Amino acid sequence: MLEQVLGYLGLGLMLGLSGVGSAYGTTIAANAAEGALKKNKDKSSAYMILSALPATQGLYGFVAFLMLKGLIETNPILLFGVGLGAGLVFLLSSIRQGQTAANGIAGIAAGHDVMTNTMIYCALPEFYAILALVGALMA
Repeated sequence: MLEQVLGYLGLGLMLGLSGVGSAYGTTIAANAAEGALKKNKDKSSAYMILSALPATQGLYGFVAFLMLKGLIETNPILLFGVGLGAGLVFLLSSIRQGQTAANGIAGIAAGHDVMTNTMIYCALPEFYAILALVGALMA
C-alpha cells in the first residue's frame, strides 16, 4: 500500500513540478516581454517566441506522466524516484530557461541582434530536460 502511495506521489511530483516550472519560466520571460514592448513593439514576435520556450518542460512532464503511469502496478518505488528526479529537472530547467529568455528579450528590446544567440542559450537547459524525459521513459 505504501509503495503505491509513493508511486502516485512520484507521478504527481513529476507532473506538478514540470507544470509549476513552466508556469514560472514562461511568466519570467513574459514579464520581460511586457516591459520590452514599451521600448520596441516591432520585435513582439521575437518576445513571444522566447517567452514560450519554457512551456516545453510542462509538456515533457505530461508526456512522461502518461507514459509511466503503468509502473504503479509493476514498480512504484522506481516511479517515485524517476518522478522526483525528472520533476526537479523539469522545474529547474524551465525556470532557468525563462531567465535566459528574459535576458535575451531585454537585449533585443535594447536594439541588439541577439535572437539567435538567445535561442542557443535557451537550448542548453532544454537539453537537460530532454535528457530527463528520455531517462524517465527508459525506466
